[in-house]
Amino acid sequence: MGDFKHLVIVKFKDDVVADEIIKGMEKLVSDIDSVKSFEWGHDIESQETLRQGFTHAFSMTFNKKEDFAAFASHPKHLEFSATFSTAIEKFVVLDFPSLLVKPPA
Repeated sequence: MGDFKHLVIVKFKDDVVADEIIKGMEKLVSDIDSVKSFEWGHDIESQETLRQGFTHAFSMTFNKKEDFAAFASHPKHLEFSATFSTAIEKFVVLDFPSLLVKPPA
């Protein structure tokens, strides 16, 4: 089995400064050892009808599902989640085992 992924796709509320929230998330994942890697991006290419209002994607990788569970229950994550939740208008979350088909070159 491969890594375990936590994918969050969001639309921030109009009055939110997304950069501040993202900096908080970057600090969070740096502080918690069970996070193997973290990536994020701001959509700039998709057509609005395909995007459905979502603007940002955040992806975390863990070695195994248990590492994700440790992250999800970590006090720093719980604290940050309260701030994050108030900043977003809508979101989608997917947590899944990853199956690598083509490794990075």
